[in-house]
Amino acid sequence: MTIDEIKADSKIVNGDCVEELAGLPADSVDLIFADPPYNLQLSGELLRPNNTKVDGVDNDWDQFDDFAAYDAFTRAWLAECRRVLKPEGSLWVIGSYHNIFRVGTALQDLGFWVLNDVIWRKTNPMPNFRGRRFTNAHETMIWCSKSQASKRYTFNYDAMKSMNEGLQMRSDWLLPLCTGSERLKVDGQKAHPTQKPESLVSRIILSTSRPGDLVLDPFLGSGTTAAMSKRFSRRFIGIERDAGYAELARKRVEAIEQLTDPEVLQIEGRRAAPRVPFGSLLDRGLVRPGELMFDARRRWYAKIRADGTLISDKVKGSIHSVGAALQGAPACNGWTFWHVDRKGSTVPIDVFREKVRAEMAN
Repeated sequence: MTIDEIKADSKIVNGDCVEELAGLPADSVDLIFADPPYNLQLSGELLRPNNTKVDGVDNDWDQFDDFAAYDAFTRAWLAECRRVLKPEGSLWVIGSYHNIFRVGTALQDLGFWVLNDVIWRKTNPMPNFRGRRFTNAHETMIWCSKSQASKRYTFNYDAMKSMNEGLQMRSDWLLPLCTGSERLKVDGQKAHPTQKPESLVSRIILSTSRPGDLVLDPFLGSGTTAAMSKRFSRRFIGIERDAGYAELARKRVEAIEQLTDPEVLQIEGRRAAPRVPFGSLLDRGLVRPGELMFDARRRWYAKIRADGTLISDKVKGSIHSVGAALQGAPACNGWTFWHVDRKGSTVPIDVFREKVRAEMAN
């Protein structure tokens, strides 16, 4: 998809999210990030110990008559989001203890399938000035697929592992609040009270979408989702009911530089790489029938059969099933588990798989 096509399919809409969502085609969106009103239920001003006012959220868009009204609103916009989400798309919702549990109930009632709850742990949270509760140092994000049957949702596992210095990325993300030059201001004041940090939204986009995908934010606010979608060459639709915020988001997006170099945007993933049967290693002479394979610590051994299966003193089957059976484990990645001896060195058979993949690419 070209830059011009991405621009043509991207837009910021000033309007009510439920009404605007109703006008979108079914099964058309790849990724949804929603930062809905939290329904904070503030009962009065919050003051610091020096009696200065805390700049909290007291806007009309966060006011609801009661929990029933908030629940009805939540189900209305989530139902429309589920309708427009592609069968293999995914949705993220962020919230605080004020609302996230009610949102979670609505998600499951509507048929979404929860994949993870991810904790955004703030490096610089606002203190609890009254000293009557713990400091609220995190927010919760729920990541869902459209239904339990959705098995091919996008998850760039290897990219997230690379971003985390070769370790599996955990479900608790330590990231700072939006501060400094990133924080949008008007006349020296915060332009939006709940502007989300670019680092947080970028990670969501990079982990669960691909370049050219369509990203939807039904509560665009200051425009972080649209801005990060543009930066990483995703199409976007941002819906914002406040005309001032919508205009602020448009100006912000216009100023964002879009990455266009395919090599920079490419997200590597072994799961997307061509499938290589273990028998292909036999065909190319990279391993031999009758050769012994073993784990990295040489605790378990198995012999390669001519048909590409393995046999040990206890079990026979594929490289995966035999590895699992010998360990007494429910599953095993045979490619990383099994090794062979080459001139006195222990070599994982995954090295040979990558060699075959390289041949297939040429």
